[in-house]
Amino acid sequence: MDDDSRTRYWERWQGRAALPLGIASLLYLAGYATHVLAADLPPASHDVLWAVMGASWAVFIVDYAVHWRLSGRGLGFVTRHWLDTLVMLLPLLWPLRIVRLYDVVQRRRGRARLRLHARVVLYAGLSALLLGFSGALAVYQQERGAPHATIRTFGDSLWWAASTLSTVGYGDVTPITPGGRTIAVGLMVCGLALLGAVTGSASSLFLQRFSLEEDEDRERPPGP
Repeated sequence: MDDDSRTRYWERWQGRAALPLGIASLLYLAGYATHVLAADLPPASHDVLWAVMGASWAVFIVDYAVHWRLSGRGLGFVTRHWLDTLVMLLPLLWPLRIVRLYDVVQRRRGRARLRLHARVVLYAGLSALLLGFSGALAVYQQERGAPHATIRTFGDSLWWAASTLSTVGYGDVTPITPGGRTIAVGLMVCGLALLGAVTGSASSLFLQRFSLEEDEDRERPPGP
């Protein structure tokens, strides 16, 4: 298979896989949230939830395997596309596929309705909400029942996730377990990245507008 054929198949697969991956992300998030927040459900119900989450993981594994096959790079695909590898291995990042699904739907309807800067802000906001909710669930699962834990309710975990992603970090509630602190580090990195994306987009917008105004001033004929 030549490079042009690989590119066509790659793009075709991405368009077709966007919807199943978005649905798998929603199913996983719903199943995981129910598993964490409704811990008193019968064991059979939790088995069903685990099956849903496992099926969602299988969808991501298939998508990764297809991309690997179409790349024709062998093991080099793992290092070259390390972000895809990380997303496939970490379910906490799967909800970001929902943002990708929104972008694909908008493009299928024609040109994106929002300008680049507005899309950056919108996608960063959606990513922050999805990551914050997923991170709050994961930390709550790690922290509840731990001795001397300050995150005792899901509300505490949501407050902590919001302050962490916004890089405020009040410190009134903090994870104390190794798993909770590992998740916290990941959310800190994501919060800085999202904040940098929004700040960079806003700065670029202001610079473009100022540059446009300066060009208009230069082109304007001098007054009498």
